[in-house]
Amino acid sequence: MSILIFIIILLVLVLVHEFGHFFTAKRFGIRVDEFGFGFPPKLFGFKKGETEYSLNLLPLGGFVKIFGENFNEADFVEVGFLEKDSTSKGEYSRSFASKAKWKQALVLFAGVFANFLLAWLLFSFGFMSGLPTSVGNEVAGYKLQDVNLVVISVVPQSPAENAGLQVGDKIVFLTGNDNSVTDINPSTLKSFILSHGNKEINIGYARGKNKEVDIVKITPVASATDGKPEIGISMDQIGTAKLPFFTALWEGMKLNWSITKGTAVGFYTLIADNISGKGSFTSVSGPVGIVSIVGDAYEFGFVYLLSFTALISINLAIINLLPFPALDGGRLFFLLIEKIKGSRINPKVANTANMVGFGLLIFLMLVITYHDVIKLL
Repeated sequence: MSILIFIIILLVLVLVHEFGHFFTAKRFGIRVDEFGFGFPPKLFGFKKGETEYSLNLLPLGGFVKIFGENFNEADFVEVGFLEKDSTSKGEYSRSFASKAKWKQALVLFAGVFANFLLAWLLFSFGFMSGLPTSVGNEVAGYKLQDVNLVVISVVPQSPAENAGLQVGDKIVFLTGNDNSVTDINPSTLKSFILSHGNKEINIGYARGKNKEVDIVKITPVASATDGKPEIGISMDQIGTAKLPFFTALWEGMKLNWSITKGTAVGFYTLIADNISGKGSFTSVSGPVGIVSIVGDAYEFGFVYLLSFTALISINLAIINLLPFPALDGGRLFFLLIEKIKGSRINPKVANTANMVGFGLLIFLMLVITYHDVIKLL
């Protein structure tokens, strides 16, 4: 089920991204030869109008084949266009290369914009349906519903992990030494653990969409920093924020912008650390790692899955903006160079750079996938 959901999410994200390119190119009168999901070899396709729609074997992305994207004027003359007859001139006028630089830039940026737009709509729909929100971050004037104390991280090899507690578990009650606590919040949980020292306590919790309460027995251990008893979790009070339509749209936009800024900073830090030799793949996930996260999000509920899809959409947009060959950002960078130098980059140089860049991206994806598999094993 997780793999199927991941494929559906990937299909939606790719279709939205490529539709941004497709729609903008069509609006500017540029001919689009193919709209493809996945990368070749081609499995099957059909043609509607002048555009072929194809499904390809490698479901790692997609593409829109825009007429004349990699041609310059000399290439058009060589293949028979730009002759004196009006038909050939008409074909050239419908090419990507014949358009003004600002139009080319908008076509390239449109895919990224579509992913940001999708994330905004998903967050907004989440707020309308009821989006999980931390206590203290609620929208002014709107009270959170169904507030629970939720485990947000579990320390490896801690008593909590050994007992089976997981991220996302809702702590419902505490018992031990003939006393119990049902008014659960971070303060009462900490006080309860401190008052019991290294004696065994019982924690009642609910997981995912399951309403049944399970109980685990945990014996706290002394902290390595201050010697106080702890079980090895971080927690937060999380409720559901349900907002009316226009408020949800505004808050969705604000959340989208906030997460976009945070993600961009995270990418910058990751790249800087790798350049300085401090980076690692522990915090990076590829398709295999994302599948497991999709499964967790699905278990928590549909709104969690929507939020996670929005996060992937933002990540996809920012990655595509990187000035790296074969990505939209790389093509935009080439356009900037052409604008500054006042002439086109040799198409052979640009095409070679894009091919090398694409090969490096595939290699990086394979390396990340390998590390995902290792982490699972």
